[in-house]
Parts: sequence; C-alpha cells; structure tokens
Amino acid sequence: MARKQSLISTIQPVCEKLAADMGLSFYDVSLDREPAGLYLRIYIDAEGGLSLDQCEAYHRAIQPKVERYEYDFLEVCSPGIDRPVKTEKDIERALGTTVSVHLFKAQDGRKDFEGTLLKMDGETVAVSENGQEFAFPRAQVSLVKMVPDLSALDDENGDAVEILDAGLSDQANE
Repeated sequence: MARKQSLISTIQPVCEKLAADMGLSFYDVSLDREPAGLYLRIYIDAEGGLSLDQCEAYHRAIQPKVERYEYDFLEVCSPGIDRPVKTEKDIERALGTTVSVHLFKAQDGRKDFEGTLLKMDGETVAVSENGQEFAFPRAQVSLVKMVPDLSALDDENGDAVEILDAGLSDQANE
C-alpha cells in the first residue's frame, strides 16, 4: 500500500503538468490491481467535455513519461458524468445538484442516500432527500458521486425517449 501511494504521489505531478500544458484538467490517478494485471489509470477532463482525440493525444504524450514505472496497462479516460466528488472544485460544482452518498455503515437502516448536496467539507456531508435533511460525518462517508441529469432524454411529456440503434431492431424480427 505504501509503495502504491508513493508511486501515485510521484506520477501525479507529471500527469497534472502535462494536462495543464495540453489545456486539459487533471482529475485523478489510480493504480488498480485486477485479474489481468496492474492498471495505471489517469483521469483527465476538458471544458465542455473530453473528446476521444484528446484522450489519445494525452495517452501518447504521457506514456513515455511514465513507462519507467511498474504497471501493466495504461488507461487515460474521463472521470465521467457520474464522477466522484473529491476536490474543492468538484464540491463547488456539485453544491445544489443531485448526488448519491454511500456510507461505510448503515444509518437509519440505509447505506445509500440520494439528494441535493447542501454541504460538503472536511467534517460533514449534508444532503436533502425528499425534503428531509441528512448530515453525515465525513469519516463515515465512503463515496459521494454526481448523479447525471438525464432529463434531456425525456420527450415533451416527460417520458424517457427510446433510442433505437439504426434499424437493428427491425433486422432482429426478420
């Protein structure tokens, strides 16, 4: 564990600098052991969203800078629209929006809460769920994630729009 943290703390400044030089935002870096091997994952973002071309360009630029470290696979990706809320910038963006809060141990018989983020600091995470406020000590919270607003996918009646894949459903019926 200490070796993993040491490696991450060594790689992170390199990743941050390159992202800034390329006009991107660095989000996070992780080193994850999976059955296939050790994954070095670098999460970056861009104003207005990250394109595949930006991911590829960053991957090509960062690979020579991290190749001397021990890992099996390098992944460069976006943190996603349901990204974890970690940094001060994330908290500012998430205040007043819907988040999901996962606790280490159940409180009121539940470990998962979803509501409007009211407060998040070093001491407390507070959300309003269906008009009821819940406040949790930060040490009891394992994860706070953004909940994406998918209302743009609803039609004018508020019903979810069914997205068909270019007529593939017709082919399946033949």
